Amino acid sequence: MEKRLIKIIAGKAGGTAGGKAKTYKISLPTNWVKAIGIESGNVEMSFNGSSITISPVLSAEEFLHKKLSLNHTLYKLSYYNEEELCTLIYADFSDKTVKAENFTDNVIKTSFGNNALPSWEDFLDFLEERCIPRGRDGLREYLDVIGVDSYEPLEIIKITKGRMAEDNQWINVEEIR
Repeated sequence: MEKRLIKIIAGKAGGTAGGKAKTYKISLPTNWVKAIGIESGNVEMSFNGSSITISPVLSAEEFLHKKLSLNHTLYKLSYYNEEELCTLIYADFSDKTVKAENFTDNVIKTSFGNNALPSWEDFLDFLEERCIPRGRDGLREYLDVIGVDSYEPLEIIKITKGRMAEDNQWINVEEIR
């Protein structure tokens, strides 16, 4: 692993930012940028509370192939509105990462709205939104009827397709090996 000391440049934030707001910039070494293939365009940044990671933006197909090469457990969820595929979701249950690709401009019909980089928590929330509420009276009886032992949203969705009475959305779930 190569390490370098890099200076952070602090500047005043513009636009509608508050008077004391700042922006921070760093310059990355050319060979690092070229090595990970992010010479221009957007990058994906993540922050875990103590460090920042910069990665190239992967397409859904690239995400899938990368995770399969690592022998991870993946699920493909196809989120439909009636017969129109609105969002394709790849969920990696091994490292708890998610990649979503939208096929509609109508954010109301997409699985994560305007969120282009959903987190694992966003994914779990989405699954739970497509299930009977966790606190619903008669939940145990409902789970018995559909043949599920406990409240596991993915297992419920595999059976119910995530269908809700108030909309036309549904989900097809496939495990990918």
